[in-house]
Amino acid sequence: MSPTPDSAVQTVRMYVEQHRAAFLEDLTEWLRIPSVSAQPRHAPDVRHSAEWLAARLRETGFPVAEVWETAGAPAVFAEWPSGDADAPTVLVYGHHDVQPAAREDGWETDPFEPVVRGNRLYARGAADDKGQVFFHTLGVRAHLALTGRTAPAVNLKLLVEGEEESGSPHFRELVERNRTRLAADAVVVSDTGMWSRTTPTVCTGMRGLADCEIALYGPDQDIHSGSFGGAVPNPATVAARLVAALHDEDERVTIPGFYDGVAELTATERALIAELPFDEASWLAGAASHGTLGEAGHTTLERVWARPTAEVNGIGGGYQGPGGKTIVPASAQVKLSFRLVAGQDPDKIELAVRDWIAARIPAGVRHEITFGAATRPCLTPLDHPALQSVVRAMSTAFDGAAIRFTREGGSGPAADLQDVLAAPVLFLGISVPSDGWHAPNEKIELDLLFKGVEAAAHLWGDLSAALR
Repeated sequence: MSPTPDSAVQTVRMYVEQHRAAFLEDLTEWLRIPSVSAQPRHAPDVRHSAEWLAARLRETGFPVAEVWETAGAPAVFAEWPSGDADAPTVLVYGHHDVQPAAREDGWETDPFEPVVRGNRLYARGAADDKGQVFFHTLGVRAHLALTGRTAPAVNLKLLVEGEEESGSPHFRELVERNRTRLAADAVVVSDTGMWSRTTPTVCTGMRGLADCEIALYGPDQDIHSGSFGGAVPNPATVAARLVAALHDEDERVTIPGFYDGVAELTATERALIAELPFDEASWLAGAASHGTLGEAGHTTLERVWARPTAEVNGIGGGYQGPGGKTIVPASAQVKLSFRLVAGQDPDKIELAVRDWIAARIPAGVRHEITFGAATRPCLTPLDHPALQSVVRAMSTAFDGAAIRFTREGGSGPAADLQDVLAAPVLFLGISVPSDGWHAPNEKIELDLLFKGVEAAAHLWGDLSAALR
């Protein structure tokens, strides 16, 4: 006989409360490891972090927990088969590396000596992403306590990488090399957050990213603007014209083909975004900005979540020192980035950008374009049954609250899992904006952390039914 909804909630909460202290003790131990992937001196710590997690996952009950090597920092893979012949498979993604942190950055306490103040746990990685990875260890045990099972209701896998904070340079290769062992019917990403403490939300997608640097070369050296200016092309002027031509008067990107395939927001999606308690003045304060500007016909949240963008990240060339220096500079540079949405292909965007730039370079100026590694966008349809499982699990954890929907304007490696594994990506996160990812005094709200535990406990049974 299945437990009633109320009894299920109480069973999970009782189990979580009984194991709360031990869980926090373990998490605190993990947070003490300064697994900063961006700093070579911390490479041994990143490895220690991976080995520590693999050991704890084995203690949790995962019969398989391995450290996977990459050309950079190690990842952790774990697997716990359901035992049911027709059980679906779910892969949880997170990362165990963290951003650099030092007391002199503005931390009130040592960033790698966790401290609880009130209802908050302060430490680097508390929210991004160790806390949100680790809540799955208690969540799966609470799931077993709730269901009476000895193994999860789904074939549960974890992949916890060690280079996310360094751009995941070896992640796609790792996934492609291990695609058979990582095969899943759905991917759950626990490296995201909610709108606020009082508005629980589920993220449905992330934008992709392509970026490039354009180098422009004119004269072989800086030359006298009186003797030669007006008679030879100026690469700094070319750079300025490229930047000025990037958008039209409606702030739409002018590159031909840029919007080809873009998944337009439906009326339902726009209405759901509009339901969120968005305060533009507060948002502007958080952006340290003094006014909004973007593609005409779209709200601020639509622009940062669901519309593609082209941004000038840097422009330079010529003399930058005090006073004047009347020259035609020998070179100039422009750095551009493009946030991409569902339906856009980074490879096609690169070709379109290259063609657009080449057509605007005058004779006498040589140019070189260098693109970085691209990240693809990912989006889960609102009516996908697996997404509805996440919504129900979150609602149960939050005492029946209505769950709203957000997207993430930034980019991450989730799309690699979607592409290589051909599985829908779902987001289960409980962090809030005030947690200060990448900032001094990063923290996690402990009550929300345990809501994440509860949501995970309720999710596996729901997904088991939804994905069959």
